[in-house]
Amino acid sequence: MSVALITGGSAGLGRELVLALAEGGWTVITDARDAPRLESVWREGVVVVPGDITDADHRAELREEVERLGGLDLLVHNASTLGPMRRLDEVSIPELSQVWRTNVGGPLVLTGELLDWLTASRGVLVGISSDAGVEYYPTWGLYGASKAALDHVVLTFAAENPEITAYAVDPGDMRTQMHQDAFPGEDISDRPLPATVVPHLLALLEQRPESGRYQAADIVKDTVTDTAVEVLV
Repeated sequence: MSVALITGGSAGLGRELVLALAEGGWTVITDARDAPRLESVWREGVVVVPGDITDADHRAELREEVERLGGLDLLVHNASTLGPMRRLDEVSIPELSQVWRTNVGGPLVLTGELLDWLTASRGVLVGISSDAGVEYYPTWGLYGASKAALDHVVLTFAAENPEITAYAVDPGDMRTQMHQDAFPGEDISDRPLPATVVPHLLALLEQRPESGRYQAADIVKDTVTDTAVEVLV
């Protein structure tokens, strides 16, 4: 039995990835702060644990589920917060702390707490990144810096623990609530739905290239051979 833990699984890309893995025979643990919405994800093969990864008691619950299931093969840090969309010279330390706790601190500590299980299975660690982590957009600085830090944390875990493989994955623009929040009042219906990104993530897991930062669109699945193929652009 393959076991995955995907944070932020109540909506968007997290939800679609949870459902796809469960359909593929995985047992998936997932969490989110919105308990009622998270409950809608529950089905056979999915374990839902409401809570916030910045909370120590909640992380303990996640560890208990991993232990109950006997191991961990995949850890995906998908939970994220956008934070204030303002110029950096207008950002306060409390706002910085809140974004950093969710986007960097929680994933860092949770990975450390689950590392023994992940290394034992020679598993995969994934951080869902953003182009804002490598590009510089006005008012996106706080969020982008947190994603750059998450990339660094995820890939450093692989550098320090050669038993695991780690990927920082930029999924590209998607039609999600977070993206809508970043563009209030604008029509974002031209963005692809999160479900369209999932096949690229599954292909990455199947192919399992070396640890590194990848754009989801650059990993495609060969429909003829049904094998994962990396397309370099």
